[in-house]
Amino acid sequence: MTKIFKKLFAVALVTAPFFSEAADSLIKEATFIRPDAANAGLKLPAGFGALMYAENLGQARHIVVNKNGDVYIKLARLKNGKGIIKLRDKNADGRSDDTSGFADYGGTGIAIKNNYLYASSNTDVYRYKLNANNEVENEAKPEHIIGGLISRGQHNTKSITLDNSGNIYVNIGAFSNSCQEQDRQNGSKGKDPCPILDSAGGVWQFKADKLDQTYKDGVRYATGTRNVVGLDWNTEINELFVMQQGRDQLFQMWPQFYNQKQGAELPAEEMFLVKKGMNFGWPYCFYDHFQNKKILAPEYGGDGKKIGRCAEMQNPVVAFPGHMAPNGLLFYTGNMYPEKYKNGAFIAFHGSWNRSPEPQEGFYVAFVPMKEGKPAGKWEIFANGFSGVEKVENSRDVKYRPCGLAQGPDGSLYVTDDNKGNIWRIIYNSKK
Repeated sequence: MTKIFKKLFAVALVTAPFFSEAADSLIKEATFIRPDAANAGLKLPAGFGALMYAENLGQARHIVVNKNGDVYIKLARLKNGKGIIKLRDKNADGRSDDTSGFADYGGTGIAIKNNYLYASSNTDVYRYKLNANNEVENEAKPEHIIGGLISRGQHNTKSITLDNSGNIYVNIGAFSNSCQEQDRQNGSKGKDPCPILDSAGGVWQFKADKLDQTYKDGVRYATGTRNVVGLDWNTEINELFVMQQGRDQLFQMWPQFYNQKQGAELPAEEMFLVKKGMNFGWPYCFYDHFQNKKILAPEYGGDGKKIGRCAEMQNPVVAFPGHMAPNGLLFYTGNMYPEKYKNGAFIAFHGSWNRSPEPQEGFYVAFVPMKEGKPAGKWEIFANGFSGVEKVENSRDVKYRPCGLAQGPDGSLYVTDDNKGNIWRIIYNSKK
C-alpha cells in the first residue's frame, strides 16, 4: 500500500474519531513489514519474523534507534573514515536504503537520552545534540564528556548506558584475565590486592552533561566486574543491570582442580543487578552455576570448592553457561511483542572461543522473562542461526556473531553482527 494511503488513514484518525478503530486496523495492515524468506537465516519462536535491515557495514558493535526510526551504529574500527553509521528507511519497507556516517573514532558504546546521542571510543565518551528534526547537528564537533579512561589491550571497550537522573555509566574492563602476577600463565598466583581495581574492573558513574570529566570527576559505582560489555538501565525498577564476561582458562592453567569439561562450562556468565558500592568479586571469586555459589579462584587459594572471602560478594540475578561472551543487554519495553516479553531481558551472546574440546557455544540472542527486576521463568534461546552451522567447533568458522541490541519505536528488535556488519530486524505478527 502506498504512502499516500497511509497518510489518508492517519488523517482519518484525526478528522473522524468514530472511525478510529477501523482506521487503526487499516494502518497496521498498511505498515506491515514482511520478513525475508527463511527469516534471513534466523530460527525464531512462532509468530516472529526477521529481515535483513542492512549488510556489510563493518565491525558493527552497539546500536540505538531514534524515535523517528533512524538507526545509529557504533563501529569498532573506522570504515571509510567513519566510526558511527546512520541508517534510514526512506521507503518504509522495513530496510535501510539510506546510509551516511560521521565520527573519526572507533569504539563500542552508543545511546540516546534527552535529545543527545552519546558514543564512546575506547578511552573517551562524546555526545551530539539532536535538533528538532532529530538530526545530529554537530557531527564534526561533538561535546567531550569523559576522557582519559584506561585502555590496555584486552577488555578495552567502553560500553555505556544512562539513567533517568542525569548520570551515565561506563564499563571499564579489567586489562587482565584474572590479575595474575604473570597474565594467563599456568599456575601463576594472583596479585593480592589486585592493583587493577583502582581504575578498571568495574562500572564508573559520571554526569551526563558535564564536559571534560576524568576519573577524579566520576564515582566507582561498582567493582569486581571483569568485563561487562552489555549494560542497560531497567526502567521498571529504575536500576542498572550488566552482563559479566567470566574469566578464561581454568582447565588450561589449573588442571589439578578442573578437567576439560569443567573448564568449558565454568565460570558462569552472570547477569548482575548493580547498586552503588557493590562488589562482584573479580578476580578473587567466580560463580559456579553447578554448585550455585561463588567460589574462590585458584589464583587466590581456591580448589574448586572453597568459598572464603567470596561469601561477601554479590551473586548474579541469572547465571548462564560459561564462555558464551554476552555483548548486548536490552530490557524490552515495546508493545509489538507478546506480553511475556514485556520488561524481560534480551542478551546477545557473541559466542565462545575457548570451550575446546567441547563444541563452542553462544552465537545467539537469549531471552529471560522478568518481573520487577527478577527472573519470572527460565532463560531461553530467542534467535538462533547466526553461526550458520549446527555445531561450532571453531569460532573462526561462524558466519555472524551477535553483539548489539536495540528496540525500535514500533517495538521491533534490532541485532548487530560485528563479524560482517549485518543488522537484523525481528518483528512479530501472530498472523504471519
